[in-house]
Amino acid sequence: MKRLIVDMDGVLADVYSQFRKYEQLDLGITQDEASLIGKTEREAFQHVRTYVNTPGFFLEAPVMPGSIEVMRQLNQQYDLYIVSSAMEFPLSLYEKYQWLQQHFSFLIWEQLVLCGSKKIVYGDIMLDDHFKNLDHFDGKTLLFSQPHNMKRDPGKHQRVANWQEVQLVLL
Repeated sequence: MKRLIVDMDGVLADVYSQFRKYEQLDLGITQDEASLIGKTEREAFQHVRTYVNTPGFFLEAPVMPGSIEVMRQLNQQYDLYIVSSAMEFPLSLYEKYQWLQQHFSFLIWEQLVLCGSKKIVYGDIMLDDHFKNLDHFDGKTLLFSQPHNMKRDPGKHQRVANWQEVQLVLL
């Protein structure tokens, strides 16, 4: 069975919606997705570090449309692991675990890898929204489209726009 590595933030959890929500509440600024294209999270939002260190930020993030159903299917056909960086923002460790338990309860604790660097991760396929995580990976790589990566050529990575495309590619 092939090992599939799936990122959380920006792939399963809609953190861009969280950033927009927090910025609207904090500063009264409403940004549409088009205004974010080509900008990193830090370039797009004024108080990124404050928001990600606010209790509830990760716990209350919306689920990406279609992800639960497709992940349920992927879990039947792959050796599936959720791998998410969680050490940089200490509050995120517990909140990410709780979020995954709430929305993806069909996954067991052994499938959840909350780590620092993803450079130690190996497998056959990786689905992530950041080049920094995909570029070092030796297997097949799927780049999940997010505003911060939209202006970049995917290069050796296969771009997927949403969970319907993930389903077409992997199932």
